[in-house]
Amino acid sequence: MALHKLQVDDFYDDSYKLIALHCNLEDYRLAYLLNKTLGLQLSRKTEDLDFKYLESSYSLFEWKNHSEYVTWNLVSNICKREENSLASTGTLFQNNQKVIRTFNLISEYKTVNFFIKISEEIQNINEKVILNTLQSIPQIITSYSVNPLKLKSKNHLIF
Repeated sequence: MALHKLQVDDFYDDSYKLIALHCNLEDYRLAYLLNKTLGLQLSRKTEDLDFKYLESSYSLFEWKNHSEYVTWNLVSNICKREENSLASTGTLFQNNQKVIRTFNLISEYKTVNFFIKISEEIQNINEKVILNTLQSIPQIITSYSVNPLKLKSKNHLIF
């Protein structure tokens, strides 16, 4: 009797496009500009994307376009948290200093502020047109396409 082994990775074939955005805007302002410029209807999800037991959380906006079978997601890549610094014991004075720690959703792209994830069932989205439209927004410094298959932390983009 022959044994058959199935590879679990073969079943996960989610096709999506990933666009990196560099900008200094707040997440809600960027979502507004994307809605206005690209004709989207992004809205903030009730819960943020949390990792490592609430150590870091990332804002998440989503719009499901049911007529074109496309789901748009805008997710922040940078999370900054204020924490107490570790102080050595036995000092004369109490020194409670705050330290700001920075976490990244996709650690390979530490300078990227936001990612746009476009999940589509039918391949009808022209990525070059979207990139050209994003470049026309003056508040966005730059935008470019990222190959999600080459990311080490691509599992963070499953939501």
